[in-house]
Amino acid sequence: MDRLTEMEAFANVVDQGGFTDAAKKMGISKSAVSKHVSSLEARLGARLLNRTTRRVSPTEIGLAYYDRARRVLNDAGEADALVTSMQTAPSGLLRISVATDFGVNHLSPVLSEFLKDFPDITVNMVLNNRFVELISEGFDMAVRIGELEDSSLRARKLTETTKRMIASPSYLQAYGRPMKIDDLNEHKLLHYSNQSSGNVWKMTAPSGEKRQVRSTGWLSVNDGQSLLNAAISGLGIAYLPSYLYAEALAEGLVEDVMPSLPVETFGVYAVYPPGRFTQPKVRAFIDFLVHAFADKGMENW
Repeated sequence: MDRLTEMEAFANVVDQGGFTDAAKKMGISKSAVSKHVSSLEARLGARLLNRTTRRVSPTEIGLAYYDRARRVLNDAGEADALVTSMQTAPSGLLRISVATDFGVNHLSPVLSEFLKDFPDITVNMVLNNRFVELISEGFDMAVRIGELEDSSLRARKLTETTKRMIASPSYLQAYGRPMKIDDLNEHKLLHYSNQSSGNVWKMTAPSGEKRQVRSTGWLSVNDGQSLLNAAISGLGIAYLPSYLYAEALAEGLVEDVMPSLPVETFGVYAVYPPGRFTQPKVRAFIDFLVHAFADKGMENW
């Protein structure tokens, strides 16, 4: 008999808790399911199921075999789906989570081109400044910036961005320019409240030493554009990615507070649910973003 069919029959018996429901799931007779499982046990030379008149349950060996068999069956299903997807144009609803600042500045401008290239895909882009649970909240993928937290999600690097401390000329004139990292303790700091590290700035000293600045800050906001506006208004020093402040810096509205510090570089990642098979619509959008951001160039970040 076919090994995969034997595995499938056995796994379904365990999943469904009996031969009758397993037969319904597979669309075959109960006797056929029993024959497949018996053939599997005979081939392996081991009893995989405890059978009573009231219930069916896996033996210790059967439980160990079930775990491996289920993986094999899942891999086989993903292999079939992969072949099917490669012959079919990406389609369907693509639900994306992205931080408001990045979505407005970088995803929104390229979406029209993506939708022209993939007319069978519809996009629902949710802009928010909180960490979303992709699977439980129904997202296909998210774009995240900086260090990725340990998780079971898969990730692909899209590009990089840099980060600097910036402040308005009026602020620096009124409060002075910090000359070293420790001087920041005497300044008014503007914090991004949704940062997982809290009110902590991680940076590198000119010597290469990794430093942390801890401060309650004068203002905390969960939106980067609002922090930039506060810095432009002279309220304090903000630590922001360059894609937010680049234009204001070019126009002289803000200055690099400590140009002697090494530039901090952060990755921009697409994260998506685990599994060897990536949905075609997700793969298409990630591939598109990789090329779109590569064409943009680091100087625009």
